[in-house]
Amino acid sequence: MATPHITADVGEIAPLVLMPGDPRRAERIAKDILDDPKLVSEVRGIGAWTGTYNGTPMSVMASGMGIPSVCIYATELYRFYGVKRIIRVGTCGAMSPNVRVRDVIVATAAHTNSSLPHLFVPDASLSLAPSFSLLHGAGHAAKAVKDVPVHFGPIYSSDHFYLVKPATTEGLIKLGTLGVEMEATGLYATAMAEGGEALAILTASDHLFDPSQDMTAAERETSYQAMVEIAANTLLF
Repeated sequence: MATPHITADVGEIAPLVLMPGDPRRAERIAKDILDDPKLVSEVRGIGAWTGTYNGTPMSVMASGMGIPSVCIYATELYRFYGVKRIIRVGTCGAMSPNVRVRDVIVATAAHTNSSLPHLFVPDASLSLAPSFSLLHGAGHAAKAVKDVPVHFGPIYSSDHFYLVKPATTEGLIKLGTLGVEMEATGLYATAMAEGGEALAILTASDHLFDPSQDMTAAERETSYQAMVEIAANTLLF
């Protein structure tokens, strides 16, 4: 069975999925960590690869950029492909002074300026959080990473890459927000709606207040080893 956005047959996508935003990064991750990765879908250039990780079936599939895009793919994976767990592995802009570029952030909550939460429950502001079991697993998996700092805390999912206002940023930092990205809110809300598990684990690729730390585009594609190691082992926890 295919969906409008995924051509894989049921069974060709594993119940455990790593989901970067960038299709090129998805391919690179799949070939780096999976044994015998097989391309099972490539609609609109959004690739999905399935293989095994430490003997367990696992898939890597891109989400594209932004909340609407990740909602499409996550919904179809949970609803039609029997996926149980999705971990977003992507980049974010660090905003906390305690986070440096190349550090890893495990998103314990996702604040947002998106209207998405109100689409699920009108007149209510949903608290968007990951599944406890994945968050607990990430705590254990992070202990094995010695050379990269790992931070646990809330992040901010913005609907507009270039429209994060200074007053908003200042308020978020005061509340302990670690970084800003564009997808975690969509993944967390979709997991809640579909009865799946979700978590976002991010690598800080730039810093809002210290551009001298920023990664190049090429570095963003490859500087993910610690993040992916934590995420893949968390899926197995």
